[in-house]
Amino acid sequence: MIKVTDLHKSFSMGSYELPVLKGINLEIQRGELIAIVGAWGAGKSTLLHIIGTLDKPSSGTVTFDSQDLFQMTETQQAEFRNRRIGFVFQFHHLLPEFTALENVCMPAFVQRRDPASVESDATALLTEVGLGQRLHHKPGELSGGEQQRVAMARALMQNPDMVLADEPTGNLDTHSGDALFALMRELNKSRGTTFIIVTHNDKLSAQSDRIIHMQDGMIV
Repeated sequence: MIKVTDLHKSFSMGSYELPVLKGINLEIQRGELIAIVGAWGAGKSTLLHIIGTLDKPSSGTVTFDSQDLFQMTETQQAEFRNRRIGFVFQFHHLLPEFTALENVCMPAFVQRRDPASVESDATALLTEVGLGQRLHHKPGELSGGEQQRVAMARALMQNPDMVLADEPTGNLDTHSGDALFALMRELNKSRGTTFIIVTHNDKLSAQSDRIIHMQDGMIV
């Protein structure tokens, strides 16, 4: 499903180029749950962001079902992200003035889908992640674990092929983090959605299908 070939990424620091990714080669199959682990600064989040077209490589290719993501126009990439990828970050990035239901609806409203259908789908998703009784609560009225479940429902709103999660349990207590990972595992199995998760949590990464270890911008 995803093939990363000889991927390099450097950031310009004035007259100096800081290499962050140094020749990454990786294949991920449809329906896998992958954990990417490594120390801070290993390049994990940069790799995830490039796979999600949130950042561009300095060289190398990323293909999705044999389509080169960086041969797309910016408009095509935006469409690809909206329809094919769900994102969950360490900080949930929910809109505080909107309810859980409204936050989950947002990706579909961007596509101008029928509002009644969107609300029905969002309600079903929030119920699936255990928040059927919290539809009309705003983020400030929800616990950290509940907010991340809203973020997970939002990531699934467009029925994406894959979900990219960057330290999704990083701000949660142990119980909430375990529960969120169990939810991701359940959704991965029941929906067949591919999950790529950056995490420092060894206990959780051990439950994935495959662990990718990164060090100094390389897979080791």
